[in-house]
Amino acid sequence: MRRVGTVARSSSGLVAGLTAAALAAVGFLAYQASANVPDSLAAPRPTSSSPAVGPSGSPEARPADPLAVPADSGTGVRVVYALADRRVWLVGEQGEPRTFAVMPSTVDPKPGTYAVTSRSGKVPGSDGVQIEHVVRFATVEGVSIGFSAAMDGSMASPDPAKKTGGVRMKRADGDAMWKFAAIGAKVVVVP
Repeated sequence: MRRVGTVARSSSGLVAGLTAAALAAVGFLAYQASANVPDSLAAPRPTSSSPAVGPSGSPEARPADPLAVPADSGTGVRVVYALADRRVWLVGEQGEPRTFAVMPSTVDPKPGTYAVTSRSGKVPGSDGVQIEHVVRFATVEGVSIGFSAAMDGSMASPDPAKKTGGVRMKRADGDAMWKFAAIGAKVVVVP
């Protein structure tokens, strides 16, 4: 009887050891597989920005296509400026909207609907850079907010110590904005 008990204990110890080794191997392989998943298949990583809030106050999901016009930007002909995305869309009556990246100013307009109030062909920017195709649509704390393109083509980050309102874009995008957004044109700012 002693022998049977010893064999039973040896067998159960062996089974427990093999089970632990198998679980460790499976865990290692699962880790290795998750570490090598291409970005296109990986789960989205959390960001530090909060979700956009729609008119009802509830969070709205961003479109699957990051270049798609934000759903919470209304309808019709309009310029859409997404603060968090640092992107502008020129939405016409028909066809695909033109979209491009921008460099925001240090003073942002609040989300809402505005209209183009003034335009200037060429002026010095508040940061001293020569700019063209200025399309202004808001004023915040005495700072005019508008789209523009630096004549030297730069889109540098603004000095955070200065209050500036120029939303900079590439010159070709500035040309498109100038042609699209006349006085009174609708500008929708989304979070």
